[in-house]
Amino acid sequence: MNRPFLRRAAGALPLVLAACAARPEIVDRPVPFGARRQELTRAYIERQYGLKVEDITIVPRMIVLHWTASDRFDVSYNTFIPDTAAGRPDLMKAGNLNVGIQFLVGMDGKTYRLMPETWMARHVIGLNYEAIGVENVGGGHGDNLTDAQIKANIELVRYLVKKYPTIEYLIGHHEYTRFEGTPLWRERDPTYRTSKVDPGERFMNAVRTAVADLKLKGPPQK
Repeated sequence: MNRPFLRRAAGALPLVLAACAARPEIVDRPVPFGARRQELTRAYIERQYGLKVEDITIVPRMIVLHWTASDRFDVSYNTFIPDTAAGRPDLMKAGNLNVGIQFLVGMDGKTYRLMPETWMARHVIGLNYEAIGVENVGGGHGDNLTDAQIKANIELVRYLVKKYPTIEYLIGHHEYTRFEGTPLWRERDPTYRTSKVDPGERFMNAVRTAVADLKLKGPPQK
């Protein structure tokens, strides 16, 4: 496991500066997202958020960083392939749409785009209709996300904020419930919540420090 990123005084600054200047290398590796999955997504939007929509396009207001809870890229990637969440009772409470994500970052820092950036993916309760999600392979045995992933996330946040000026927030998955009661929160089922710890304070602090000049908001203070 890597030592905390911010404690590496000798190596942290060059890494951050390089990430600030670099353009992310994004490899397109799409998962199936055909008519059936799009219909399931529209049904999710209507049932959970009360919105009847013609397509699944979103206007992103935030970026949500995650870890996959698996240290293997293939296992993490394959999680997003099925259309439905069969066998996942924790998800089926809110319908059978499978989880999805716009970006997946390997432990080596390679960044993959799994679906169109502005199609809604199911990755964060209450906020999916506002959020672009970034999953990081890791977290299978606690916080083992790498410096390469921190650098990749920094580059990706900068890319997305430049491309989508509507983005105002940068949060970790573990912070999502702090948006309850705000205009961004859309979940209508008061009993549908899950407990999350990813990607953790170490990772979020490192990314936030490096992109502080973008003046992105974090979650509301409660």
